[in-house]
Amino acid sequence: MESGLSEIGSTKMFDGFNKRYKHYSETLGCSMTFSIYFPPSASSSRRSPVLYWLSGLTCTDENFIIKSGAQRAASTRGIALVVPDTSPRGLNIEGEADSYDFGIGAGFYLNANQEKWKNWRMYDYIVKELPKLLSDNFSQLDTTRASISGHSMGGHGALTIYLKNLDKYKSVSAFAPIANPINCQWGQKAFTNYLGDNKAAWEEYDATCLISKFNNLSATILIDQGENDQFFPDQLLPNKFEEACKKVNAPLLLRLHPGYDHSYYFIATFIEDHITHHSQALKL
Repeated sequence: MESGLSEIGSTKMFDGFNKRYKHYSETLGCSMTFSIYFPPSASSSRRSPVLYWLSGLTCTDENFIIKSGAQRAASTRGIALVVPDTSPRGLNIEGEADSYDFGIGAGFYLNANQEKWKNWRMYDYIVKELPKLLSDNFSQLDTTRASISGHSMGGHGALTIYLKNLDKYKSVSAFAPIANPINCQWGQKAFTNYLGDNKAAWEEYDATCLISKFNNLSATILIDQGENDQFFPDQLLPNKFEEACKKVNAPLLLRLHPGYDHSYYFIATFIEDHITHHSQALKL
């Protein structure tokens, strides 16, 4: 393994393994952890495609691995699950831990351009550094066959990263994504602090804005949204994304689910559908 990358946890599950790693990130300027679920079929002679999962506000790389139950379907389909953390940690920037929706655990999967938050470059970490790290160190993974998914802030990250990198990912899906962050309180707070007052910079990290420019899609976008989600009406705004998709005939399957909330109970209920969605795009 590359110097500085170390395994810090391993648990067997559905005949595969959840493994957790720590490394120093040149992009973020700090030590980072990430988790991988290796399906039982993964080997250097039969490399597994990768599904990146981007988590939401306050989460680490462990929430999805512990709570989602995605390993059952991933094991059957032969997909590796790669789960990064949600922000840099340990930099001790003033104000980084003052609120749940900004700073630590709230990287918003962008590259900050404000000097104070210059280390918050989760976009480059996810798109550039992490895939190279995986390719260099895990011969059982095929990072050229990749899809991306996420929840809430991570759903925002998955959608925006996918749309701006259609050559890198075969498909995208999201649970309750922050689909139009320039028009909600979470997004406005994060973007003002990370990106300043230039609204054009904000639009580069808003899926509802990006779909007008990047819509030559090879796979339908899948979004699941619980109708009892407390953040649905004011923060998530999937209807705005749906309207933008319709304007450019971008393929979107937006499923609204009565009674479901914003939690991992919701994710665990429908995660198999998402694994199946990505399996089809990855031609498994």
